[in-house]
Amino acid sequence: MQRCNPKQIEKPLHEINYYTDKGFPIEMYTVTQGNIEPSGRGYMDLHWHEELQFTVVTSGKLKLRVDGKLYTLDEGNGIFINRNLLHITTEISDGGRYLSFNFPDKVVSFFSGSTMEENFVLPYVGNYGIPVVELKRTTSWQKEVLDALLKMEILFKRRREKRQAVGREEYQIAIKIVEIWYMMICNIEKSGKKISNSYIRKQERIQAMLSYIHNQYMHPMCLADIAQAGNVSVGECCRGFKEVVCKSPNEYLAEYRILRSKELLRGTELSVTEVSGAVGFNSVSHFIQCFKKMTGATPKAYKNMKC
Repeated sequence: MQRCNPKQIEKPLHEINYYTDKGFPIEMYTVTQGNIEPSGRGYMDLHWHEELQFTVVTSGKLKLRVDGKLYTLDEGNGIFINRNLLHITTEISDGGRYLSFNFPDKVVSFFSGSTMEENFVLPYVGNYGIPVVELKRTTSWQKEVLDALLKMEILFKRRREKRQAVGREEYQIAIKIVEIWYMMICNIEKSGKKISNSYIRKQERIQAMLSYIHNQYMHPMCLADIAQAGNVSVGECCRGFKEVVCKSPNEYLAEYRILRSKELLRGTELSVTEVSGAVGFNSVSHFIQCFKKMTGATPKAYKNMKC
């Protein structure tokens, strides 16, 4: 098993997508309980990114949260997630699998300052008014979108198989995305509900506090520190976490530390004691207690499990 440096385990809240081909900034992620291909974020990993995202469930069922709201997607259905929104897949059924297509809005804008960008892209993606659009096969235009996403999977597979050859799949994928976007703007309200500046500030503060946890979890941290990162009171900090993350700041911190510890236990030669300190626990016994409560196994047993 390849071992990595603990520094490589760090994952900021803001995901930067590193596309397989920088000249083609569109990526398809295939996600199951145990794997994401190519490597990316999403399953049990709260994050946000600047790209637009379309997700379709190809088998099983999944649950995800976007901006604190829970969505359950059955096989064949999907969801559109707007840019800059906190989201996380919290559950994938046994044998479940889904595809996520991420791309920057410039793909459907054609070029900066275009009429398409001004009239048909920015009014939809430039605010929090349209956080998500659920896509269900029972609605005809949404079924067309879902079918187009599945056709994109075939095109991506062809493109990867012809890695060394000059193909036309890039054009076909880009055309499909434009077709999907056209169906979207023909069937959803342009500006959505009016979003207040206070709501936007609240989102920015939550992201700041979550980013603080993601960047500083290995150091001692109290509730007041987290609140200070968002320039809010402790009470407002707790309310914001409950509303958007659906758990308290301390609960989220503990779970995030355990998540990072699992990667260190499997991905490095560090001992249980060393991992405990590396993820911010000041007591090994407390680390073991929390780990077992959240995973059902001791850190030592988890480390020795076969992947």
